[in-house]
Amino acid sequence: MLITGPEPYSGVLKGHAELHTFSVLIPAKDEAANLEATVSKVSNLLRARRIPHQILVVNDHSIDESALVLKSLKKQIPELTVVDNQDNTGFGRAIKHGLMHVTGDAVAILMADESDRYEDLVVYWNELQEGVDAVFGSRFIEGGEVIEYPYFKLVLNRLVNWGIRVLFSIDLNDTTNAFKAYRMSAIRSLGPIASNNFNITVELPLKLVINRMSWKVVPTVWTGRSFGKSKLKLKEMGSQYLLTIAYLWFNKLLIK
Repeated sequence: MLITGPEPYSGVLKGHAELHTFSVLIPAKDEAANLEATVSKVSNLLRARRIPHQILVVNDHSIDESALVLKSLKKQIPELTVVDNQDNTGFGRAIKHGLMHVTGDAVAILMADESDRYEDLVVYWNELQEGVDAVFGSRFIEGGEVIEYPYFKLVLNRLVNWGIRVLFSIDLNDTTNAFKAYRMSAIRSLGPIASNNFNITVELPLKLVINRMSWKVVPTVWTGRSFGKSKLKLKEMGSQYLLTIAYLWFNKLLIK
């Protein structure tokens, strides 16, 4: 039976093949100050754990020295793939473009700004190997934490995620967190991805949930960035989040 929540389970779910390569997709816009640390730490971690991997950075129209940093890193890290977002700029567009270049049979979406806890990539990989279609990191369950999170943003985050839990009747309290991992077979079955910006962080997991695929929640830690500015503009993104949530809720009703 498919598991559609964070319930305990054991063994590989029926019909889910063993995974062979883990792709870490990193959308990056003007992250020159963070990219060397992010890519190097991911590389060192996955090599140390002997996880076959691809590190895929999508340069999203950066105007800083991101391209030069990535060019230098590529000489040192053979697992690194760098592509340029060919569409207009946008977090969701960068992810969609990156998904077309994923070579692994599983993918994790990781922020470029060192805000996510790298060690959780190993947890994600191990959970995916058990057979679930997706692993969602939550910063608001036991073992999770947010550090230096702006207060207003935190309050808004909690309200939006509470609303999602009620509307979709799911035991997931951090749907908006971008740091998630998926089997590529699941991503391909979700159909066209509409979101062009940060609303992709709710479109992907909610599509997976309403289509009754299997998923598990694990704790993760978020830390405020040391360099650069956040690309998330709350005023601009609010309406896009709401439209995406409303569209997916309507789809949930149709499926039901």
